[in-house]
Amino acid sequence: MSGELIRLTAAELGAAIRDGETSAVEATRSYLDRITEVDGDIHAFLHVDAEAALEQARAVDARRAEGAELGPLAGVPIAHKDVFTTRDMPTTAASRILEGWRPPYDATVTERLRAAGLVILGKTNMDEFAMGSSTENSAFGPTANPWDVSRIPGGSSGGSSAAVAAFEAPLATGTDTGGSIRQPAAVCGLVGAKPTYGGSSRYGLIAFASSLDTPGPFARNVLDAALLHEAFSGHDPRDSTSIDAPVPPVVEAARHGDVDGLRIGIVREFAGEGYQPGVLQRFTEAVEVLESLGAKVVEVSCPSFRTALAAYYLIAPSECSSNLARFDAMRYGLRSGDDGTRSAEEVMALTRAEGFGPEVKRRIILGTYALSSGYYDAYYGSAQSVRTLIKRDFDAAFEHVDVLVSPTTPTTAFPLGERVDDPMAMYLADLCTIPANLAGNAALSVPCGLAPEDGLPVGLQIMAPVLADDRTYRVGAALEGALRDRWGGDLLARSPYAVA
Repeated sequence: MSGELIRLTAAELGAAIRDGETSAVEATRSYLDRITEVDGDIHAFLHVDAEAALEQARAVDARRAEGAELGPLAGVPIAHKDVFTTRDMPTTAASRILEGWRPPYDATVTERLRAAGLVILGKTNMDEFAMGSSTENSAFGPTANPWDVSRIPGGSSGGSSAAVAAFEAPLATGTDTGGSIRQPAAVCGLVGAKPTYGGSSRYGLIAFASSLDTPGPFARNVLDAALLHEAFSGHDPRDSTSIDAPVPPVVEAARHGDVDGLRIGIVREFAGEGYQPGVLQRFTEAVEVLESLGAKVVEVSCPSFRTALAAYYLIAPSECSSNLARFDAMRYGLRSGDDGTRSAEEVMALTRAEGFGPEVKRRIILGTYALSSGYYDAYYGSAQSVRTLIKRDFDAAFEHVDVLVSPTTPTTAFPLGERVDDPMAMYLADLCTIPANLAGNAALSVPCGLAPEDGLPVGLQIMAPVLADDRTYRVGAALEGALRDRWGGDLLARSPYAVA
């Protein structure tokens, strides 16, 4: 029974719980058993609270017994990225500086998961403060990719992507600042979405870069991702950047994927050197599938995309240096050297030196320099100007096409440790995903096959205008359906951690 429940999609599991074919408690126990079985190898979770999860599941079952109407995901277990505050579990952002911290409040995303009846299994591993592309920057050790445990699961939301790919949870939350949902989704063979910036609330999300951070879903298929997207998105008056507009009809789009007559643009600037041949092969084949389904495919040019990576790595570290100034050893979290002989400034310096990891320190230093007197206009100001040009390129492209597509990542999952000492090589993993963050557009990654040279997953990225998130799901669902027919099932069924 346990294996049967784990194989179900989130939508199927939610329906089975509503119809009384199984219970939320049975589903939760199945996934808790799975975590016990495999997470020693994967290390997707930083914290699991089995009793709290079972208590949430019992509450869902009690509501059903009382005749209450349950939502589509009520009783479905979920893995929650450890960057969202949770009042009943630690929230560490995978950093020593917050080790053991229990927030006094829930993030809006957390609140909405609870309100929808989802069962939070625990908190997942991540790059410290969401800074990284491999989940190797966690203070508590790296996470492994279930397709090959010697390789990275992507980042910063690598714990969430690995949990879903290893069948430790049917759904997971993540945050996308420069690609931190789409990139791990791609290398783990999942669906991952970056909603329109402001479409999902940042309240209670430990900030990395406030003008970029975007909560979003991970799932094994497009419909499940859309259901989770809808469950936690929408206007939040507690978030000043939240958009006061209805959630786009992402679930309807996911249920009725159709690209007939749709105009799809291939970005010219995302071609060239640096791409793994197998990634380009699978991407090209996926575009041909979309064309065979009735889409009109054209090439478009977005010249400013060439400078997106440089602009991002000035804007994001600048905002990070400002946001992380709050970790000062005075109010909460780690405090080092406070023996009564040192000043507050000395205690602060010792705490930040001990509590932050190397990548966080690197970005704080870079951002502080970019914001410093005499350099602000040359660096941060120029990067913001490039950001404006990138948005204009998107706007110009969307006058001619409905969506843009590209490979999600230039390569498949690279080996653990390969890029740890080469920050530029690590940053290039986000080459294709960063422009959508800088512009605030909606974007989605869907699996499009396995690279022939290493047998690892490849993702196709779909980008749409602001608040046109439903277009990404429409294209993703159409491609997913066509490829599933071609493959004779889901891609994840070929994973070593697939449930038999």
